[in-house]
Amino acid sequence: MSSFSLTGTDLITDRLVLRPWSPDELAAVRCDTRLADWAEDFPAEGDRVIAGFLAEHPEGLNEYGHRKIIERAGGLVVGSIGLFWPPSDGSIEVGYGIVESRRGRGYASEATRALVEYALSAAPGVRTVHAGVESANPASVRVLEKAGLERWSDDGTVVRFRRVRAAGVSQE
Repeated sequence: MSSFSLTGTDLITDRLVLRPWSPDELAAVRCDTRLADWAEDFPAEGDRVIAGFLAEHPEGLNEYGHRKIIERAGGLVVGSIGLFWPPSDGSIEVGYGIVESRRGRGYASEATRALVEYALSAAPGVRTVHAGVESANPASVRVLEKAGLERWSDDGTVVRFRRVRAAGVSQE
């Protein structure tokens, strides 16, 4: 059973909408212009970094790339998540961030689970989704475990996780 539904380009979970960024929204993040539908503490520093990255790498703004994380209940943007496009040898990295005021609610795991499933079922050429987190960040380690990724390496500093498309499962 899938953890999301697809409506247009939006991925919909029980509590969240994962919606692709518009160029105007990314410009607002880069220029520190507040939009009405942002949580009070959005954007976080990581969102600013991603907005700058996407300005230099617009290929990340495709239907499989970076998205805002929006609370369905109130419509507020509370974080961002994305696949670092394009894949390399069938593998692609996922990254995520939730603003401090919304942490501890399971949003990061819910969003990550949905985007990973979407990537493995629909993104061209993707067979593996991976992420690396600092071992000193146990909350982020738990996010990836709860999202269904498997721990596959740990060098004492960085813990690496991945999820591989099951053998015999084709993309949509």
